Amino acid sequence: MQYRKSPLPRVVAILVLVFLHLGGKTFVTEATLHWPQSKREAMRVRLIAMAESDPRSSFFSTHEVFVAAQQLKAEDESRLVKLVYAFLPYQPRLSEYGFNYSLIYELHAKRDPTCDETLTQMTTDQRDSTHRSLKYTSDSPVINTDRRYRPLPCYSSSPEDYTNIVNAPVKRENEF
Repeated sequence: MQYRKSPLPRVVAILVLVFLHLGGKTFVTEATLHWPQSKREAMRVRLIAMAESDPRSSFFSTHEVFVAAQQLKAEDESRLVKLVYAFLPYQPRLSEYGFNYSLIYELHAKRDPTCDETLTQMTTDQRDSTHRSLKYTSDSPVINTDRRYRPLPCYSSSPEDYTNIVNAPVKRENEF
């Protein structure tokens, strides 16, 4: 004798689902993202030294890390910042536009507090704690490394954020 399963449990389950869908109270979930907006700000910087430059990859993005002098609102005031310039294999490096202190780079950059570093951290290889020297531009002022205990604000940029380069006369500073 063969037993046949009753279709009643399936029919009841379907009716319950239909009732919940049509007649039951529906709840709309409201999602709010609490991520900070990616605000890019216009900057004018002079490159002082290159701290790190990865070899160009054929497939992945690479980056250059600079110590730069950001021009503040007053033309004669500036501050040291860390600038991370990320680029893809087919895009030019920032240093290829001219690695010279007399050039002012106009670009948009995003403030990234997670990558703030002191000059000591920037010149120390984290893997083996060896000292790396900065590669200075030919006419840049000397960086005062005694200020190594204060982190430099970090900004990230890319070729899409690069707008212009201006050749401007250099007001000679002895050191930063």
